[in-house]
Amino acid sequence: LAGTVPEEERCTVERADASLTYSLFLQRFAFSRPVILRGLTDNSVFRALCTREKLLEAYGSLPVRLSTANTYSYRKVDVPFQEYVEQLLKPQDPTRLGSDTLYFFGDNNFTEWASLFQQYVPPPFRIPGTSPAYSFGIAGSGSGVPFHWHGPGFSEVIFGRKRWFLYPPEKPPHFHPNETTLAWLHHTYPALPPAKRPLECTLRPGEVLYFPDRWWHATLNLDTSVFISTFLG
Repeated sequence: LAGTVPEEERCTVERADASLTYSLFLQRFAFSRPVILRGLTDNSVFRALCTREKLLEAYGSLPVRLSTANTYSYRKVDVPFQEYVEQLLKPQDPTRLGSDTLYFFGDNNFTEWASLFQQYVPPPFRIPGTSPAYSFGIAGSGSGVPFHWHGPGFSEVIFGRKRWFLYPPEKPPHFHPNETTLAWLHHTYPALPPAKRPLECTLRPGEVLYFPDRWWHATLNLDTSVFISTFLG
């Protein structure tokens, strides 16, 4: 099963385009449900800087901090970025536990990577009383973060495709905290009755998902993917 990740064609998350105003965003989505945004920003410059060649040229020798892909306990491992790209950026092994799966997302050195993040154009909307913080990631096909929750945020796909699964705070999903999203998709998801299935959608480059505060979510990279989140804390 390694590297063979099914894409669900249906999308049960509402979509919005550049006609969505800030007031409508606050009224309809900010505190109640997720939404996929497209056309609000142009990150073609940032995308051009995120190719494999450009990233290795700029950051190959720098260390990056990897986390394990499980829900409640995170082991940290520091490796040179080039080693991560050339040796660890592989399709997810469906037999591996989350605690044995290393994932590059979130632990970025903002001094050394500042020139890259300065080129990113974040979504124009904010939640009153919050400030944004970036988390940048690169991961292989079949990888992802299992179900968890935190404050609100946006997540944009730069390269690849990323499948999302979401539940509202009052409907916690059934999952094992050390099971990868890929294993959950193969073992648990098919048996879910329609009423217990998550909201879900596959994001493509240039699409941004907004998720409200405390919404459960899990991710699955269908391809080798580059992505960046804007957490509102």
